[in-house]
Amino acid sequence: MGFQTEFNSVCKFKNEQELLELLEYGKGKMLKSGFRVYPTGQKVIAYTPNNVAIAIVKITASIAEINFQGREVTAVELELVRKLTDEEARVQTDLAHEMFFGEQESV
Repeated sequence: MGFQTEFNSVCKFKNEQELLELLEYGKGKMLKSGFRVYPTGQKVIAYTPNNVAIAIVKITASIAEINFQGREVTAVELELVRKLTDEEARVQTDLAHEMFFGEQESV
């Protein structure tokens, strides 16, 4: 059992419904497996399940716990700051693919 630190600039949704709720209501919640540390109060780029940058969000809460099934989970509460423009989304998506989501090349 241990905490995994998330990248400071990445908030990737794996559940399309959680992302749609955030975009529609301006607030939402993302559930992640395992204990993770999300920097509360920080603004980050949110990505779709397909690794496409979509919005700037603010992390308002991060709660790590063991659920009723005995699994380690982290619930992250988010507030929508704004959606990205098409150009911003393209640039952020390209950068994130190179830095986080793409294949790791050996140096």
